[in-house]
Amino acid sequence: MKQFFILILMACSLLVGCDKVEDGVLKPEDVAMGFMRAIYVDRDVQKAMPFVNPQLQKVMKSYYIAASVQRYMLGLSMDNVSLSVEDIDIDFFRKFANETTVVIKIVGQKGGRDWADDRTFRLKKTTTGWIITEIMSETGKINVGAY
Repeated sequence: MKQFFILILMACSLLVGCDKVEDGVLKPEDVAMGFMRAIYVDRDVQKAMPFVNPQLQKVMKSYYIAASVQRYMLGLSMDNVSLSVEDIDIDFFRKFANETTVVIKIVGQKGGRDWADDRTFRLKKTTTGWIITEIMSETGKINVGAY
């Protein structure tokens, strides 16, 4: 019975571990969620910095506070937010892809009213992991990747 319990614990820890990292690197959807969580939930621009490329970091530093990043970079100020991964364009061939897009669904309050929206992130694989290089709205590119 003890051996069975230990085997179950080991299997669970392997499954949880494989879900978060891939070869020691965060998955693209984890990077996009980390960025959005830092901006919308934690409201901390510094926590969001490691998830974006230097060009986006420069723009984010100029806005300084999360509310400004929400308004001007993401085009969507919201409170009481919940986030989920809506779509990712790679699956099985993830290890071989160098670029991908991730869609994050945002549900919360905008101006005191219930609101749901999506934001699409373009990510590139670097030597250290995945990094956000562009932020797009569902109507097209939000011009922050060009800085």
